[in-house]
Amino acid sequence: MKASKMKFGINYIDTKSPLHALNGITKFALFMAWVTVVLTTFDLRIIVGMVAIGLALLKMTGVAFRVYKPLLLGTLSVLSMNAVFMFLVAPQQGAEWIGTTTELLKLPGNYSLTQETLFYLITVTLKYFSMFPIALVFVFTTHPTEFASSLNRIGVPYKIAYAVSLTLRYLPEVKNDFVNIMHAQQARGVDFSKNAPLMARFKGVAKILIPLIFSSLDRADEISNAMTLRGFGRNKSRTWYNYRPLANKDWLALAAITVVVGLAIYKRSVETATIWYPL
Repeated sequence: MKASKMKFGINYIDTKSPLHALNGITKFALFMAWVTVVLTTFDLRIIVGMVAIGLALLKMTGVAFRVYKPLLLGTLSVLSMNAVFMFLVAPQQGAEWIGTTTELLKLPGNYSLTQETLFYLITVTLKYFSMFPIALVFVFTTHPTEFASSLNRIGVPYKIAYAVSLTLRYLPEVKNDFVNIMHAQQARGVDFSKNAPLMARFKGVAKILIPLIFSSLDRADEISNAMTLRGFGRNKSRTWYNYRPLANKDWLALAAITVVVGLAIYKRSVETATIWYPL
């Protein structure tokens, strides 16, 4: 059986884009502010805008669409299934939050699909999805060592900063392990193609995740032992090969981020309705 090739990546890719020119601290602040705004709103207008801006920033990175296309499609698939499970667990959640009931599809028991619940599920799905493009932007444009050194310079202990750097560097290794395990499973006859039934593909992914977890634990142990042998953590401070101070453009971006987060929190505090509903 010919193993399928998975052409996607989750690592730093230097394309010399304007986003690469920003300091890692600025991009991390953008990511955290983005998550904060998303978590404080159920306004579909804002969420759709954030999805559009996130995808635009992702395109601005200069990374080829084929690199992250499987990740976007996979995320949408998982979030769509999550919406189905949410409906099965709480079929009238949207109607309860909005306060009205407009039945679209009559189903047995309490499972009638209402317009309010459908709107709620779409809002929640896009709400979660809006955080994914900006996460890819951060990973694609932030050099691990430069980001770690910047964290250390603003007061984060260098051990924690270095752990963050290792995490960013480890992402492509996780992807490589995933592909290698998948190929090994395919050699044993496990079908991951579109020809296989949906449940069969789910079971196949489960067969990948368990070995992936154990391989990640083994690799983490090897890295820990190697760092111990090299005397990591013996001194109170360390020097960094890659360090980039905050430039004027970083301070301007940080100021804009602060204003946007403040406006989002203020909007949420004055809103009376939990979820925005136009109908």
